[in-house]
Amino acid sequence: MTTSGHTMADAATMRRALELAMRGPARGVNPRVGCVIVSPHGDVLAEGWHRGAGTAHAEVDALGKLEPGAAAGATAVVTLEPCNHTGRTGPCAVALIDAGIGRVVYAVADPGDHSAGGAERLRDAGVEVAGGVLADEVEAVLGDWLFAARHRRPHVTVKWAAGLDGRAAASDGSSRWITGPAARADVHRRRAAADAIAVGTGTVLADDPALTAREPGGEFFDAQPVPVVFGRRPVPADAAISRHPHAPVFVEGADLAADLHDLQRRGIRSLFVEGGPTLASAFLAAGLVDELLVYVAPVLLGGPRLAVGDLGIDTIADARRFDFAAVERLGDDLLVVAHPRPTEGN
Repeated sequence: MTTSGHTMADAATMRRALELAMRGPARGVNPRVGCVIVSPHGDVLAEGWHRGAGTAHAEVDALGKLEPGAAAGATAVVTLEPCNHTGRTGPCAVALIDAGIGRVVYAVADPGDHSAGGAERLRDAGVEVAGGVLADEVEAVLGDWLFAARHRRPHVTVKWAAGLDGRAAASDGSSRWITGPAARADVHRRRAAADAIAVGTGTVLADDPALTAREPGGEFFDAQPVPVVFGRRPVPADAAISRHPHAPVFVEGADLAADLHDLQRRGIRSLFVEGGPTLASAFLAAGLVDELLVYVAPVLLGGPRLAVGDLGIDTIADARRFDFAAVERLGDDLLVVAHPRPTEGN
């Protein structure tokens, strides 16, 4: 046994549990979770995983494949700390205790306000518990769900395309082809990876975007982001977003933090903000941006149409600071990826 309370066999079993977790849905309110139940002699007794909201959690799924009493004294290896709350299903910690499980090994602690505490409940019942096994590997898989659960909002990426002078459109408002095909293909790939894509009503009214994610040949990606529209102005019933594979979500935008929390409760873990300078500036001014994607084209447009508007910054000392995470060449264009620099004390 290792000094951290788990064995090499636990780590190998955790990798199997992670493989099982990957079978679950990548999007939605609930995380991907896998569970393997092992006898005191190291034999695998049962495996389970979570198949989505309303279905059995991974631990219950695995226990359900065993005869009564067969789990007595066994070890349950699970990717996420067993939950401690009653939602659509009962607490997994209680199910493990009732089954007679003698030991629980998990990777990542449950960050939920109501679901955390399973490990403590297990220990109080006399179950041996070891946490943190392969935590980094499991964190990588659960990254977006964990971020949303810990911060009570989706991970927010703000994207814009601009010329070398920071202009996002020509003086007449035209902006469609600032960047080349390689940059546009990259944007669509990133759209497909996000749970939702956001624009403001101004962008919908001016550009009538489809807000879909498409391959360079025009075919839809299998995964499509949910379209989210911020703003109070009415959107035409025949707008392109009305034909999106997902029903649009309309948000007034009066309180971005509250709006993001509501989106997180809907199961949106990652939000791709593409909606012009007004919306981008609102997210930046509110300090709700986790990643910037700036596509820079080798053009000069001049004029007043900047990619970002007023952020309420009056002096250089108040400037919003970012760290460059990556710079990538995409055809004739550059992609700059930047993350907000932590403020003092964070």
